[in-house]
Amino acid sequence: MQLEPEDEQILNGEYGETRQKMMELLVGLGKVFGADELIPITSAQVSGASYKTIGKWGLEWLRKMDAKVVVPTVLNPIGMDRLRWKEMEIPEDFAAKQKEVVEAYEHLGIELECTCTPYYLSITQFGEHLAWAESSAVCYANSVIGARTNREGGPAALAAGIIGKTPFYGLHIFKNRQPDVGVVIDDPSDLKDAADFGALGYVAGKSIGNRIPFFTGIRPNRDQLKAMGAAMAASGAVALFHVDTITPETRFPAFKKDVPDTIEVSMAEVREVFSAMDVDAVAVGCPHLSPEELETLSSMLIGKTVTKPFFVFAARGVIADHPQAVSAIERSGAKVYADTCVVVSPALDRYDRIMVNSGKALAYVPTMCGAVARIGTLEECVTVATS
Repeated sequence: MQLEPEDEQILNGEYGETRQKMMELLVGLGKVFGADELIPITSAQVSGASYKTIGKWGLEWLRKMDAKVVVPTVLNPIGMDRLRWKEMEIPEDFAAKQKEVVEAYEHLGIELECTCTPYYLSITQFGEHLAWAESSAVCYANSVIGARTNREGGPAALAAGIIGKTPFYGLHIFKNRQPDVGVVIDDPSDLKDAADFGALGYVAGKSIGNRIPFFTGIRPNRDQLKAMGAAMAASGAVALFHVDTITPETRFPAFKKDVPDTIEVSMAEVREVFSAMDVDAVAVGCPHLSPEELETLSSMLIGKTVTKPFFVFAARGVIADHPQAVSAIERSGAKVYADTCVVVSPALDRYDRIMVNSGKALAYVPTMCGAVARIGTLEECVTVATS
């Protein structure tokens, strides 16, 4: 791998042990994937932020770090709302460890905005090179925005944030971003809500795996694209997808619409994902709600009172920018939490059946929370939570 003189100095330990270790990680990763060089990035997003997922050994590793990130870097959701964790009934011993994790990341200069939707907080441009780790954020950045990032592991994203560069391979290269499987839906007119697109992604992701799909015949909006991509990243390993004339790269002359394979998805398969079982709690915002989703939810809850626990998750910055919507939601008895989500918080581990509005949560709740998951539209979630 060709390194610039300063990078060679970092690799030789002239900028400290932590930066040396981070450079070693990036160079090693680049060699594995055949990268010829490191390229600058504009931002990083680091996973492995919840104590529920990294545990004591991950915390010990973080404590040994002694460097600062050199590009804007945010965290994935942690295991609790940093300010309202007691309301969430988070055990004090877990909260203490989670605070230590957050402090360790803060010591590294990372912004304490803990979200899977960093694109709502700062402008990410088409063509920018990133080092993001959370699967749904990666999928959105690549597909909806047209930025370029591989699906980084937490340590690699952290290393990229500290060095300011990432190996040039994979989805950073345009020729590797072409689709290799088509997806056709038999009756796309039935796809109306973000949950419908989440269910579609949940079904399609299982067949797509880690390939790059090209969808035709559908016209999802941004929230629906987010839901579909997040679900495919969870049930499969999709890091980039294209939708004909909707996602930006499909409008390039060099985009290749001829694919070697095609998957057919029936709406009957999608509808089978939905069920009508009773639930103990309702949770929406996985991925974190957009400003539009937050406003829509507030309108749906006007004059209503929840009858079972209703968790709403969004980025702290989005919550702060929409105080009236948040107040309207919480007047119903629902709770709007920042920094965390249904998947990475122990707050929902006490429930056996949880209703969600996303295919991503549908895929992760059984393994991460030990609960049975039911998917429904945002409106259906409100109905169940208030009936």
